[in-house]
Amino acid sequence: MSLIFMWRNYLASSDWRGGTRILLFAWIACMIPMPIIQWITGDDGLTAGIVLSVLMQGALAVLFLSQAAGWPRTVTIVATVVVTAWASEAIGARTGIPFGAYHYTDRLQPQLLDVPVLIPLAWLMMLPPAWAVAQRITARTSGAAFVAASALAFTAWDLFLDPQMVHWGLWAWDQPGQYFGIPLVNYAGWLLVSGLITLLARPPSLPTRPLLVVYSLTWLIETVGLILFWGLYGPAAAGFAGMGIFVLWGWRPKPAHIRSNRS
Repeated sequence: MSLIFMWRNYLASSDWRGGTRILLFAWIACMIPMPIIQWITGDDGLTAGIVLSVLMQGALAVLFLSQAAGWPRTVTIVATVVVTAWASEAIGARTGIPFGAYHYTDRLQPQLLDVPVLIPLAWLMMLPPAWAVAQRITARTSGAAFVAASALAFTAWDLFLDPQMVHWGLWAWDQPGQYFGIPLVNYAGWLLVSGLITLLARPPSLPTRPLLVVYSLTWLIETVGLILFWGLYGPAAAGFAGMGIFVLWGWRPKPAHIRSNRS
């Protein structure tokens, strides 16, 4: 019961303002019932749930960016993330570089040059939480260590994501790979592209605690979902360990000399 009161009091704090609390609950409300929605409505309902959850989490990430950097810079960051992510996916789907040879099915619509427009929005929804993790780890928002930590925290999410999306028939690999059917080169591609986007976007100093909440909830929801509803035990264990490292590292107490009221 005390945890419930602590959670309620935290959500009432200044970390959650300007609609972020509403978007957080809207995102959770889209994520949690997806197995039930699929059971009732089939694959179309599942696809609709995926689209809504990406839009809600993406809107939440953008709102946090706007609070940290203002809307003009946020628009620039969003454009950088979306355009670079889409370009990398369009190149990747045609050439196999840098993710390996894969293709999207027609489940996610609309598509631009065979890449669903939802995909770059998925990059947008998880990069700010990864940036927040890296900011907590490195106490910076630039430099090689920050970029590397961001890329690793972001790519850890794909330990869940790619096996899950292939299982749902949203995309497929031309040649199944070593990681539960996913080629290992895919993860090198994720590291490379997410690092490049971070360099180009030059993210601002972010409110780390609420974005760590988003990262941590993603970790928990994905773990429970893959185990209880989708039967993907291997990816669940790997994702739990991979993202879990960054959850624990991100929430560790900060040294006194780098504490601030923003984190």
